[in-house]
Amino acid sequence: MEKMVCSVCGYVYDPAVGDPDNGIAPGTKFEDLPEDYVCPICGVGKDMFEPAE
Repeated sequence: MEKMVCSVCGYVYDPAVGDPDNGIAPGTKFEDLPEDYVCPICGVGKDMFEPAE
């Protein structure tokens, strides 16, 4: 599973960890996140994330 990075603030979404503070369980792929998911740091939408290098 690929990590995704927010192009605005640099937050890295790691599918192995998920985003437990926002109800996203470990093992959740980025593409399986709800369409209204936003960066937990800066609040931008999924469209502002890109694959981590």
